[in-house]
Amino acid sequence: MHNKQLQYTVRVSEPNPGLASLMLEQFGGPQGELAAAMRYFTQALAEEDPGRKDLLLDIATEELSHLEIIGTIVAMLNKGAKGRLAEGVEEQASMYRSITGAGNDSHVTQVLYGGGPPLTNSAGVPWTAAYVDSIGDPTCDLRSNIAAEARAKIVYERLINLTPDPGVREALGFLMTREIAHQKSFEKALYAIEPNFPSGKLPGMPAFTDTYYNMSQGAGDMRGSWNEGEQWDYVSDREKQVAVDGGSGRASIGLTPEELSVLQQNVRRTQSQETSNPVTGADLGAGPGSGRMTPPDKVKAPRH
Repeated sequence: MHNKQLQYTVRVSEPNPGLASLMLEQFGGPQGELAAAMRYFTQALAEEDPGRKDLLLDIATEELSHLEIIGTIVAMLNKGAKGRLAEGVEEQASMYRSITGAGNDSHVTQVLYGGGPPLTNSAGVPWTAAYVDSIGDPTCDLRSNIAAEARAKIVYERLINLTPDPGVREALGFLMTREIAHQKSFEKALYAIEPNFPSGKLPGMPAFTDTYYNMSQGAGDMRGSWNEGEQWDYVSDREKQVAVDGGSGRASIGLTPEELSVLQQNVRRTQSQETSNPVTGADLGAGPGSGRMTPPDKVKAPRH
């Protein structure tokens, strides 16, 4: 059911097409409101737990309300340019300069979408369902939802820092605050599942769940709670970082005699001739600054 009143009142002081383009990041961008709504709505459809299902449907619906708010802000910020473009009340050069003023590139949005809020991010990239990263396990999806709300909050903070309009800043502050509330709800739902770590059903392999491999070594090696203490076996020895299963560390496969024969035939046909030193195209076209080339007297014909 749609209510014609916005969830939060939008007050825009004056048109600003450049700012409108930036706002699109939260309309059709990867951290935006449509992505959030679709993420939670599709999760809710597959959810078996009645509490989580209700939570996801509530927040998915609220995200659509937020989509309406941010889309309204975009439309209001574009109002002046929309009218000028549609009615052609200025000379073309003057209109272009006014729309692209202050270094913004919103002319693409203006021309293609007539000042309306398109489902793109701030760079004009169309929205895609690839932004929805649900995997179908509640402990995994809830963690992803918490992270998504955190990322959205950061984007809203950045937009607030870029926005001179006090009314727009206030509305963005509300949207940012709701991201905090949603994080809290999702985290409560996550910890209502016991146990909730690790995700899924299968346990980890005991020999490796407490091992930290120091794979990047040199100046800058650091120790902390993430790799130090009784919880961790810290492995710096390079020899102990390979073939950790006790095997050879080589790949193998069982092939039928027929498969092995065909594979060997392919290997022989594509084998590198280690003793050959053919003239290459780079040798033939060598010019200043090309570096060392194959001397003609060193060229060896390939064997057949």
